[in-house]
Amino acid sequence: MSHVDRHQPSPCGDADADARCGWYRRMVEIRLFENKVQELFMRGEVEGTTHLCQGQEGTIVGAVAAMGPDDRMTVTYRGHGHALARGMSMAAGFGELMGRSSGCCGGVGGSMHFTDVSLGLLGAFAIVGAGLPVALGAAMSARHRGLDSVALAFCGDGATNIGTFHETLNMAAVWSAPVVFVVENNLYGEYTPLRDTTPLDDIAERARAYAMPGVIVDGQDVERVHAAAGEAIARARAGGGPTLIEAKTYRYSGHSRTDPAKYRPPGELDAWRQRDPIELLGAALREEGLLTEDELRLVWDEAQRQVDEVADEAARQPVATLEQVSEYVYAS
Repeated sequence: MSHVDRHQPSPCGDADADARCGWYRRMVEIRLFENKVQELFMRGEVEGTTHLCQGQEGTIVGAVAAMGPDDRMTVTYRGHGHALARGMSMAAGFGELMGRSSGCCGGVGGSMHFTDVSLGLLGAFAIVGAGLPVALGAAMSARHRGLDSVALAFCGDGATNIGTFHETLNMAAVWSAPVVFVVENNLYGEYTPLRDTTPLDDIAERARAYAMPGVIVDGQDVERVHAAAGEAIARARAGGGPTLIEAKTYRYSGHSRTDPAKYRPPGELDAWRQRDPIELLGAALREEGLLTEDELRLVWDEAQRQVDEVADEAARQPVATLEQVSEYVYAS
């Protein structure tokens, strides 16, 4: 299969009710975590820069939830949500953002380097596209060791125009590697619209050149993403080779820090907010009688309380020292 498949069949009912309710809570937690990150940054409590993912939770949670316990992944510098979706604690996340020794990398990596190998999260990369060959290497490593684990490589639409993207897809296809490439197409590479840099509306078309399936999925629908990612992961695990998934999604905030995103046309943000991934799943759960409106609201209230408490506790942890930083630079 080398054509582009627009993943249309609704997977509603494929996942059990507990899993779907769990996805809802996780997306809410990611949304509120990112809101808190912006608040902390504006108060000067987060060093460096931040790249937030509000609006992209459906793609993140849907794909990560399809992974097996021994699968691995690489993510971009917009990776807070992916780390939380994979099981990183908020305490480890907030600690890292605030440079505390309790952070996932001891407070020395910061916002763009959320990493926890124990979770299969091999790295968040500040260099655009740098995680792609790392995920391919992890996939081939698993094969050589006789494991059936699969690697997921998340990247943005901007990464699909660099040489590493094409080299990695070519190698993955030649080796029939157990890897899945998930492109989070949020329409902008930093501040530049996709169509100003790319001669295609559908990035998944590029899968044709590498004789692998190219799948387009509604990134705002967590259930469709989960189904598409599940199919691709199962195919890779069974020896069928790589897949390129393009999730059409949107980031509500600007590229980073205090970017007001004035380059976006009027009404675009509002239009995407009408298809908010959290609201879409919440409406489905409510219509199916799985959660009431009050129960949905309670999820938000409990998650907000947790975010506030964990952030406050993280701020009380010790700041990473110069000696701790040097442990990651020099060999003993």
